[in-house]
Amino acid sequence: MTQRARNEFFVALCLAIVTSFATPALAYDGTVKKEVFTMPSYTAVNGKTIKNVRIGYESYGTLSAAKDNVILICHFFSGTSHAAGKYKPEDAAPGYWDAIIGSGKAIDTDKYFVISSDNLVNLNAKDPNVTTTGPATVNPDTGKAYGLTFPIVSLRDFVNVQKALLDSLGIKKLAAVAGASGGGILAVEWSAAYPDMVERVISAIAPGLEIDAYGVEMLNMWNTPITMDPKWNNGDYYGRDEPMEGVAQSLKLVILSSSGYGGVEKRFGRKWAAEDKDPGAAIGNLYAIEDGLYKAAAARAKAVDANHFLYTSRANQLFSVAAEAKKIKAKFLFVPAKSDLVFPPWMARRSADVLRAQGNSVEIFEIDGDSGHYDGLFQISQASTAIRNLLAR
Repeated sequence: MTQRARNEFFVALCLAIVTSFATPALAYDGTVKKEVFTMPSYTAVNGKTIKNVRIGYESYGTLSAAKDNVILICHFFSGTSHAAGKYKPEDAAPGYWDAIIGSGKAIDTDKYFVISSDNLVNLNAKDPNVTTTGPATVNPDTGKAYGLTFPIVSLRDFVNVQKALLDSLGIKKLAAVAGASGGGILAVEWSAAYPDMVERVISAIAPGLEIDAYGVEMLNMWNTPITMDPKWNNGDYYGRDEPMEGVAQSLKLVILSSSGYGGVEKRFGRKWAAEDKDPGAAIGNLYAIEDGLYKAAAARAKAVDANHFLYTSRANQLFSVAAEAKKIKAKFLFVPAKSDLVFPPWMARRSADVLRAQGNSVEIFEIDGDSGHYDGLFQISQASTAIRNLLAR
């Protein structure tokens, strides 16, 4: 991929969380249909009940008669279920992992039935292609949006709702659970929650068995611009002006955290946002990186609900299966990115040591690149052979 193409991809990712891994001709064959799964009620891990739960999902490939060829794809923090293909032929770009999902690709849809769902409390509650239940949902008991009365949910709750979706389809075994970043975390959560169901885990750009203290505080810092925006109003903003500036600034932090030093240096360097506005002459004059990341984040914010952002952050902060590691039976492939500043490769190596010590089969493939955490999305094809090898074992 040329530097120009990577730059264009970066902008597309920030604006729409879709990517340009390949030309339209190389996208997953055929258009993708979004489906909706519903539950009359769901009781969360903390004992709280949520009524009328809905999540969206999509699939690629054909489910075998024995229903034993299933791979579940889990999405990243700010992502959606749209992992491959296009909803319409004229869509600008296919799903974010189209480079490895499709006919003849590493996750071969000629062999596997691949399913991907939106999480509970998905950030993108305003995206017409996303179906999710969360704080922005109308509480049937009050007729008003839940806001902060919505129960706190954990990644185990995300998994349990996905499990209910799979149960509704008669799927009892998963050849693999795979995902990047928050999706890679969910894949690990799956292996601990349902160890007899999960045969393999592909966990890309993820921390391993738990989010550590640094990760907990990083997520808190991502949240801070939202909670400091007066329009957030302690989560009670539905039907009023929403905290769009806070959301934009939070997303700007996410984008910066996820970018590698080398990638942003190549893209922006020390250029000014405007040639005639020297940052040394006035506080309001910006560098290109300040202006560029903010504009991308502000555009991206239009699809994001502030409370859903906070709830997704909390679910990730709660992640730890370290105490359950001995239950895990799956074979593992960790795919860290060498320049990742969010979850550096040593985190995957640390968890690999724990799993190997208890007898799990674990491989690690490190992605080369200079775009940091984002390399787990737009350089994932580097891991194609490692993924094929895992699925063959």
